Amino acid sequence: MEDKKLKLYGADWCPKSANLRNYLQSIWINFDDHNVETEPEAAETVKALYEGKLKFPTLTYGNQHLKNPTIKELDAFLKEHGIEE
Repeated sequence: MEDKKLKLYGADWCPKSANLRNYLQSIWINFDDHNVETEPEAAETVKALYEGKLKFPTLTYGNQHLKNPTIKELDAFLKEHGIEE
């Protein structure tokens, strides 16, 4: 079964992760926030998407993912999946 929940995988110190986190919160989008440095399972999830490499920030929804998106790309991803404020 596909997990239909928006998830952000990033790190607390990463400005790009913080930017996406803050943006999603500012437009009232519900999402799960995972730290790839403190959650081994989160790190493994991301590595599985990128041939063993830890690349973040990454957003997932169902079986689709988006790596290091701009706000415009993120907005398009949210709209494509019907995730809107």
